[in-house]
Amino acid sequence: MAISPTRLGNIASMVLVCAPLVVAAQTFDSSDHKFQLETVADGLEHPWALAFLPNGDQLVTERAGRLRIIRKGELVDKPVTGVPDLVVAGQGGLLDIVLHPDFSENRLLMLSYSHQTSAGMTTRVARAEYQDGQLNNVEVIFEAQPRSNTSRHFAGRMVFDADKNLYVSVGDRGEMERAQDTGDDAGGVHRLTIDGLPAPGNPFVDDGSVQDTFYTYGNRNIQGMTVHPETGEVWSHEHGPRGGDEINIIRAGTNYGWPEITYGIGYSGLPITDKTEEAGMAQPLHYWDPSIAPSGMAFYTGDEFPGWRGDLFVGALKMQKLVRLSIENGKVTEEEDLLEDFGKRIRDVRMGPDGSLWLLTDEANGKVIRLRPAAS
Repeated sequence: MAISPTRLGNIASMVLVCAPLVVAAQTFDSSDHKFQLETVADGLEHPWALAFLPNGDQLVTERAGRLRIIRKGELVDKPVTGVPDLVVAGQGGLLDIVLHPDFSENRLLMLSYSHQTSAGMTTRVARAEYQDGQLNNVEVIFEAQPRSNTSRHFAGRMVFDADKNLYVSVGDRGEMERAQDTGDDAGGVHRLTIDGLPAPGNPFVDDGSVQDTFYTYGNRNIQGMTVHPETGEVWSHEHGPRGGDEINIIRAGTNYGWPEITYGIGYSGLPITDKTEEAGMAQPLHYWDPSIAPSGMAFYTGDEFPGWRGDLFVGALKMQKLVRLSIENGKVTEEEDLLEDFGKRIRDVRMGPDGSLWLLTDEANGKVIRLRPAAS
């Protein structure tokens, strides 16, 4: 039976409407590789940090106070139980998560978060045992003192070093003068044992005027920490005000200068100081002006992108991009901006055990994203 041209057109339209829409994955370019983005999971409320479990699962913190499991690329509906009491206010909430280096044997992990009492808010770290979607034996091992009523600059990034000591960053809480007060836990990096005691060899243990857990001070608001894969040194980055975001290598007893020296200016547009350097205060390894609002940080050590091996990757909240930095002899030799057209705030950057680079997007419908080589 012959089909009229009109009917044939209608059938063709129905086929176009009913057929699945196939859209090619967007390919992004870098100077060394072409890559694509794979959404592993979405539906997360402002995810903040990511950790990889030995069984292939991932744990993700949501700033809203939940710890979530991703299993075989699916977000498990039920959050992990046993998360400690915390407050979600301003920049605070459930923040970082790191696994103990011996997690496979002891099941220990660390959580950083903001906490509130009648005395105000502060940054806390709790140790817990994780098993089958539940936290057990939760114990607070660190609490920054004194508390204050601001809801800014909790910092909260953490990392373990090769000696299994825990580094915890505490922001200046938006009260910049606190970063130079070594009798105040704000504005620095603290190095602890897993029991929350000052780590052996901390630089100020014999100085009664300085808190024994202090490792560095003069830090504004560190939201990226990672360990160099070859030297074992802890690297960090911190937010400047308007300009002056910094990358630093965290070295014992060092004063990083905030707010006595900075490459940024105040949010009002007025100078904070006329000094960018001062004797006895460290210069940043690298800085950004204008500010990119860095968050998340990882060295690439995988095989999927051999041209990136040894490079440092930094997420950006304000500028909504991923920054690649080539490092040679402890110095930045090249800077490349990636994902500038992606249009998402990058909160965390992690090197995955699968050889991929993983990202978290900071949004109400936050995503876990994996960078994969583009199909040739």
